[in-house]
Amino acid sequence: MKWGHRPGRAVLNAPWLNRSNRAVTRVGMAASSNSSLSGSSVSSDPEDYQPPIWKSYLYQLQQEAPRPKRITCPQEMESRPKYYGREFHGMIPREFADELLVGAEGAYLIRESQRQPGTHTLALRFGHQTLNYRLFYDGKHFVGEKRFESVHDLVTDALITLYIETKAAEYIAKMTTNPIYEHLGYTSLLKDKTVHRLSRGHTEPRRVTFQKDEKISSPLVRRSVLKDTPEKQCSYEKIHNFKVHTFRGPHWCEYCANFMWGLIAQGVRCSDCGLNVHKQCSKLIPSDCQPDLRRIKKVFSCDLTTLVKAHNTTRPMVVDMCIQEIELRGIKSEGLYRVSGFSEHIEDVKLAFDRDGEKANISASAYADINIIAGALKLYLRDLPIPVITFDLYSKFIQAAKIPNADSRLEAIHESLLQLPPAHYETLRYLMAHLKRVTLFEKDNLMNAANLGIVFGPTLMQPPELNALTTLNDMRQQKLVVQLMIEHEDVLF
Repeated sequence: MKWGHRPGRAVLNAPWLNRSNRAVTRVGMAASSNSSLSGSSVSSDPEDYQPPIWKSYLYQLQQEAPRPKRITCPQEMESRPKYYGREFHGMIPREFADELLVGAEGAYLIRESQRQPGTHTLALRFGHQTLNYRLFYDGKHFVGEKRFESVHDLVTDALITLYIETKAAEYIAKMTTNPIYEHLGYTSLLKDKTVHRLSRGHTEPRRVTFQKDEKISSPLVRRSVLKDTPEKQCSYEKIHNFKVHTFRGPHWCEYCANFMWGLIAQGVRCSDCGLNVHKQCSKLIPSDCQPDLRRIKKVFSCDLTTLVKAHNTTRPMVVDMCIQEIELRGIKSEGLYRVSGFSEHIEDVKLAFDRDGEKANISASAYADINIIAGALKLYLRDLPIPVITFDLYSKFIQAAKIPNADSRLEAIHESLLQLPPAHYETLRYLMAHLKRVTLFEKDNLMNAANLGIVFGPTLMQPPELNALTTLNDMRQQKLVVQLMIEHEDVLF
């Protein structure tokens, strides 16, 4: 619902009504203009971070906003819903509500609609006019997306927003033009640390170029004349995972340095790194999220890039640890990756990683059956919210697999691989190198590239839309893509 200034009309959208299921007490009034962010996550090392001077203008306006004044009904209303108080006046005309509210900025009452009996209207006095809004209740009070514990809280938030957006409309429109984000705080503190940690011990993936030479007529021959090309710096970019958040106490936006006004749902917070910004400022934040390990609740089902950035690794620990354990004691195991381990034990391994991370014990003393470790690796890859071969590249890989000419098909797969996000590319490269080594022991484990393609095709590739018919039709191409990546691992990666 938009808080407007047209008297007598209920309008439909309000920028202050972001989705939230929490209501809090009124924002504290004692913060100074250069107060540091309460609970701010800008610095992973508090001693290194010095907050800038936060801009106090919007905070001061919030202090000046009109306070709610409940206009009570002098008589008991038998028709009053149990979730309303004495501010409910029953079915009174709109004009009479205006008379009751006139001259009292911030005054409010609730009346039953004469046009639609059984529905209720919040009448609010602001800007020397009465504003009417359709009022709802579903366990909490709301006129839009924000949910409040009480009508008083709803009106408090409305008056703050109406006052600030009336007094500072031009200021708000321009507040993102001179951000502090690139100069202070989050980026300056974390950028160097992130690059340093990710580059430590990092082996750059080998990318290849299929050289086009007029003297080389056959693409098959061309593959043997590959030239290594320098890999560009691996940035491991990650977008922020912003969610609407209710801040307790005064908070300032870490992008524009302005106060985040309102009673609840004042802005958004990145659930991975904790960055706090206005909703409108979040659209301008670059893809530089550096997840805080303390905010990562689990290992399985966590976004791949989020996990590797949180742990400052190039690949997920699950992939490294499981593959190392398999190659140590089970690479010759018959039916490796095809034979299933006990599902309860696989679930135990999952819980161990979620609980203990890289300290999880997956040794032979804990799990003697190597198929349990292989099953845990497959489960991890299958449960990724974004598959290793990402949704947006799925169709490119499928179309590449359909190319009749073998060498053109291989080149198309290679080009698709280069478009993968760095963490996905590195994980796939490491996995394919491992599976290639598995095929070297085919006489013992009976697993060749085609068999492994059948197992890992649906695990690494999933269509963007869950459609059983699409999945069934694409199974052959899924298997072929993985098979070719295993067979030509040295060429494609």
